[in-house]
Amino acid sequence: MSERRDIRKVDVTATLECVGTLLFWSLGPIIITYLTGYVDSWTQNAVRYAVACLFWLPFLIFSIRRKSFDNATWRRAIVPALANVIMQSLYAAAFYYIGPAFMILLAKTSIIWVAGFSLIFFAEERALARSKRFWLGLVLSILGAVGVLYFRKDFAAVGTITGVVITLCQAFMWAVYTVSVRIAFRETDSRSGFSVISIYTLAGLFVFAMLFGRMGDCVKLGIGQWTAIVISGVVSIALAHVLYYAAMRRIGATIPALVILAQPFIVLTVSYIVFGESLNGLQLLFGLVLLAGSALAVWAQQQLGRGS
Repeated sequence: MSERRDIRKVDVTATLECVGTLLFWSLGPIIITYLTGYVDSWTQNAVRYAVACLFWLPFLIFSIRRKSFDNATWRRAIVPALANVIMQSLYAAAFYYIGPAFMILLAKTSIIWVAGFSLIFFAEERALARSKRFWLGLVLSILGAVGVLYFRKDFAAVGTITGVVITLCQAFMWAVYTVSVRIAFRETDSRSGFSVISIYTLAGLFVFAMLFGRMGDCVKLGIGQWTAIVISGVVSIALAHVLYYAAMRRIGATIPALVILAQPFIVLTVSYIVFGESLNGLQLLFGLVLLAGSALAVWAQQQLGRGS
């Protein structure tokens, strides 16, 4: 009986980490969309990640001095950081073409790619290929994504198509980033891992900003814009990423992934109030199908080893 009670006991720390990640990642798209009127995507990426990097830098220095830092982290972080540079570049660019709620909803197609990569790289998850729930979830996700796109009134517009293509590419790169982090940092403190990733990512984003952006526009920003940049860098990048991977280390990937599926609806609510963005009834319906399919696929993943 005591063992059963332990199994059912709620991990309060992990729960708070999941909720914090959800709220922090829901704030990010709103701030990025707000900044589209002031700076280009390359520039805002560089300055937002500079804030995130500076936030975790003292912790990294402290860890190195205490000799609690694994030097192999510098090597392990290279592939995830490369994926993150590309993913972050696509992520911010998408908001310059489509609304935040529409973008975030489409970005959830990343579950399809994450599932595919998991089947390839993690032997313990290959049993998913025999799960009917898993395949039903993927089919529903794909059907939902197609419906969300098909029933958008301005889907044929050049700007919308561009935003959709960027978002779908971003979803692919998010899966690459997620799986590479999982491989590289299975036994590494999430703060140390992300501290190094943020340094590498900042270097890549800064190069892109110098080549393609207009860094000079930063001097024209007011207190409101810089406040948004700092909040986004600290909350939506530095804290959200670390909370997410800390939660995964404590309770596995399933529950955090399910919690994050609520993100599109939080973003839609805030975006409707701030920017007047809305999705029509059919888009919302197929959006629910997409998220339900994603949840089913994640649930099937949780059932591995339980006779799914």
